[in-house]
Amino acid sequence: MLQQSTSTLLMIKPYGFDYNTETAEDNHFQTGGNALSSSEITRQALDEFEVFVKEINAKGIEVIVYDDLITKETPDAVFPNNWFSTHNDGTVHLYPMFANNRRKERRQEVFDLLTQEYGFSIDRIMDWSKHEDIGLFLEGTGSMILDRPNKIIYAALSERTSEELLKQYSREIGYELVVFRSYHNAKQKEVLIYHTNVMLCVAQDYAVVCLECIKELTERKAVMESLKKTNKTIVELSLDQIDHFAGNMLEAKNKANESFLIMSSRAYKAMNQAQIAQIQQYSQIIHAPLTTIENYGGGSARCMLAEIFLPRQEK
Repeated sequence: MLQQSTSTLLMIKPYGFDYNTETAEDNHFQTGGNALSSSEITRQALDEFEVFVKEINAKGIEVIVYDDLITKETPDAVFPNNWFSTHNDGTVHLYPMFANNRRKERRQEVFDLLTQEYGFSIDRIMDWSKHEDIGLFLEGTGSMILDRPNKIIYAALSERTSEELLKQYSREIGYELVVFRSYHNAKQKEVLIYHTNVMLCVAQDYAVVCLECIKELTERKAVMESLKKTNKTIVELSLDQIDHFAGNMLEAKNKANESFLIMSSRAYKAMNQAQIAQIQQYSQIIHAPLTTIENYGGGSARCMLAEIFLPRQEK
């Protein structure tokens, strides 16, 4: 049976982190103003990154850090989960990205690090990025929440998550598709949430979800029924909690197979005690302050974590 969570995560050190004007068009979580200079934004993001890595490592979860190039050409490189995913059959999928400057994040050197220095095996690369040429986008595990053991994809449609491409992808990997639209309030109007992983996290035994974001009742019912059918305890979030990145979480396991739910301190503080207690029935919680990355990048803890499910090379 496929595992829902991994004990190895890849993170990319944000030497060039900055406010990305190309993604701000539809990412209304990017709220950073002009209070900080570009160099101050980068410095604070690097400090947050280092603390976050230490918190995860301290729990016995392996974190592989790739040192990003020192360039402002890839201000969002700290969010690698959008451009690739790995799978236990040795497959890597490369994804089509909405913003032009995010396409520059795709680097062979990341895979060289995994195979040459850490002994992982990559047997096949499925490159979906050609769909950028025809305006179809699917931004990895930002767009799609994968329930790996039950072979289900949950996806909230947006400009960055093409329904046509989702259908092709789900057929290719043999997963069932649960598609819906999710909304939040931005600039005094309802707008589509740009990535599914802002409002939904699926762990081994539970799901953290903002059902309130799904306005169409038939779509909401379909999500609920799918989660219940797969025996997930539902931890329900409010729209206000989503605005504090409370849905942007990831379950990981340590070498002792203990479960942890990783999130930002902002997300943790936004949850109430009943929600925390529900999660702690299954997972210990890891959180760290990611304020600069959240405000200027519009993403949080989950976006920063690329899960490594690849098999190890045979010796």
